[in-house]
Amino acid sequence: MGWFGGVESTKPDPASRKDRQKCWENRDAYFTCLDGAGIVKPGEEGSICAASKTAYEQSCAKSWIDYFNQRRVLAEQQQGILTQKSNQDRASRL
Repeated sequence: MGWFGGVESTKPDPASRKDRQKCWENRDAYFTCLDGAGIVKPGEEGSICAASKTAYEQSCAKSWIDYFNQRRVLAEQQQGILTQKSNQDRASRL
């Protein structure tokens, strides 16, 4: 119990090194599951990665989850653009 009779919060503390590490490990496990299923955008996997998604959402702050999920989609889009540009450059040299 907390100081004033309330129940202690189980929210992750981003300032805690241990909680950050746990968040990153669970994020990596969830994203590895998504990669294995061929899914880019988190949340579109249905029940495929349910266990790892639950652990990820419980161990990370909501703002971090939003950031990581958006960053994953943007990184995939950037990779696609870079691949397309590289293919265009190769084709123009031929």
